Amino acid sequence: MENKAILLLEDGTIFYGKPAGHIGTTTGEICFNTGMTGYQEIFTDPSYFGQILVTTTSHIGNYGVNNEEVESDSIKIAGLVCKKFSNMYSRERADGSLQAYFEEHQLVGISDVDTRALVRHIRDKGAMNAIISSETEDIEVLKQKLKEVPSMEGLELSSKVCTKEAYFVGNENAKHRVAVLDLGVKKNILRCLAERDCYLKVFPMDTTFEEMNHWQPDGFMLSNGPGDPSVMKPQIETVKQIANSGLPVFGICLGHQILALSMGLSTSKMHNGHRGCNHPVLNVQTGKGEITSQNHGFVVNFGDVANSNEVELTHKHLNDNTVAGLKVKGKPVFSVQYHPESSPGPHDSRYLFDDFITNIVKNAKVAV
Repeated sequence: MENKAILLLEDGTIFYGKPAGHIGTTTGEICFNTGMTGYQEIFTDPSYFGQILVTTTSHIGNYGVNNEEVESDSIKIAGLVCKKFSNMYSRERADGSLQAYFEEHQLVGISDVDTRALVRHIRDKGAMNAIISSETEDIEVLKQKLKEVPSMEGLELSSKVCTKEAYFVGNENAKHRVAVLDLGVKKNILRCLAERDCYLKVFPMDTTFEEMNHWQPDGFMLSNGPGDPSVMKPQIETVKQIANSGLPVFGICLGHQILALSMGLSTSKMHNGHRGCNHPVLNVQTGKGEITSQNHGFVVNFGDVANSNEVELTHKHLNDNTVAGLKVKGKPVFSVQYHPESSPGPHDSRYLFDDFITNIVKNAKVAV
């Protein structure tokens, strides 16, 4: 008899399918990604910690996995929902199958689900918790387990994925030194900085400003990460000190949200979030559009930015006019809600790393 798998949503909606990956049960907030490729990078993105991911592209696993195509040291999604899950792959550079990769990391998934219907449901009803099981079909048991899952709102998750000890990346004799506050950093953010002649010291999320500044960095990077930014009070205070230091600062995703909170702005949980590598953003300063890679379920409130005397809007999302970027007035401090390092995604926004380096060079000349 063929094994079955069940996806149960918090509102009682049930989808049936086949097991994919590890046989077991998993829980998390369900969300969807509209990217057509790059599934391994998405699965290993720390920003997805605690989330069950729905992939909207039809085939998952068809090009296997490659040990170099990761954004962290392990799978970070809580579970996978897909239409077609392929045990076979046809890429010469692949190191193995996605099935074996999931089994190694004990990642539970479900396939043969009508993902179009599921995504429409999430768009209508909003993000909610869910449970996948390939080991029991008892709905009442699953409902009880699902009740125990905490809401993403009010949840601090960065501590689950950030480094516990500081480490270095890049050439020690590089031209620039950048301190990275690790809230759940993607490897490609570090690569993009190292490629621009930066030597990086990546600090745990609970590091104080004094400790980071003691290393004498030329600038600060505030990384991406998972969870609700509004509950990260110590990090908000640290980032406030960083922003007031006079040194250049670049924030991405969660780092952007925490920078906004440190400036007295507020954040809100979105109805279903932005996740994918095809999101249109307008740079309001240049008038140019960018196709961006995004992954977030919280957003800085637009009205707060419009009414602020400390920050100004630099980018906005063209689908819903939400805040996609801001800068602090009179300081070399800026941030974006999306992922300019992409991986996966287009490279339209890589110029932001160049802007950060330009700020570092300008600031160094002023300091001299």
